[in-house]
Amino acid sequence: MKSFPLKMLAGLAKNAGFLAGAALFGVANAAFAAGTGLAEPGQMVMQEPVTEVARDIHSFHDWVLMPIITVITVFVGLLLLYVIFKFNAKSNPVPSKTTHHTGLEVAWTVIPVMILVVIALPSFKLLTKEIVIPKADLTIKVTGKQWYWSYEYPKDQGGFSFDSLLSDQTKLTADQPRLLTVDNEFVVPVNKVVRMQITAADVIHSFIIQSFGMRMDAVPGRLNETWFKAEREGVYYGQCSKLCGKDHAYMPIMVRVVSDEKYAEWLAGAKKKFASNGNVPVNVADITLSTQVQN
Repeated sequence: MKSFPLKMLAGLAKNAGFLAGAALFGVANAAFAAGTGLAEPGQMVMQEPVTEVARDIHSFHDWVLMPIITVITVFVGLLLLYVIFKFNAKSNPVPSKTTHHTGLEVAWTVIPVMILVVIALPSFKLLTKEIVIPKADLTIKVTGKQWYWSYEYPKDQGGFSFDSLLSDQTKLTADQPRLLTVDNEFVVPVNKVVRMQITAADVIHSFIIQSFGMRMDAVPGRLNETWFKAEREGVYYGQCSKLCGKDHAYMPIMVRVVSDEKYAEWLAGAKKKFASNGNVPVNVADITLSTQVQN
């Protein structure tokens, strides 16, 4: 009977690779069922990616982080079971007085360092891709305010700005998600590099669209930049992800990705719709500030 726990542990250890593979397979299959543009009820994985950066983030998670996490979890679990059965008072009435073991101390120092190196190399490559902005087809300036977002399009896109606030939640249609639908969405063309210049007017906010793999803090007095290239038309949602005050939960982000033709149509309408706004933006790609029109 005393050998039973050890046999059980040996069996578990033998199947550790299978457990890791099963976990990865489950995550991968769940990812295909994930929502596009917003989270689905009961969803436990990331939203379906529609940009190259988002796909790389998912690959890094699924093929680097998850195997490492799974192996460590299985190993620690087996180790705990071994200790429970091997070194309890009944099985081991005379405890060991060992205080040092050179090989063990070297191992538990070197192995974590090697794991961190394995994680660091692909993560540095991914961070570089996120930070280095390719030549942009369009630049949009976003300003976070309590508790809404303001968008500014440059002169070459019409030179207009508008505010985007949470819609009246009592008038939503069946296809409009609660707490995510806004009165004025921002619109971008599909398969175009969009540079986002992000700042804040009051407190720190955070601009995030999960399906794009994009997140950037909006800091007062500082202009941060990021980018995305959406490869699929549709409506995508995000929310401010920094605690920014009492209405933090009511500060959604809504972007519509459309074809070049529909984008040109939207621009023509937006120029007229937002022409009377008080703020007249200059070319944000060059100066990034807006000038208040004086009456």
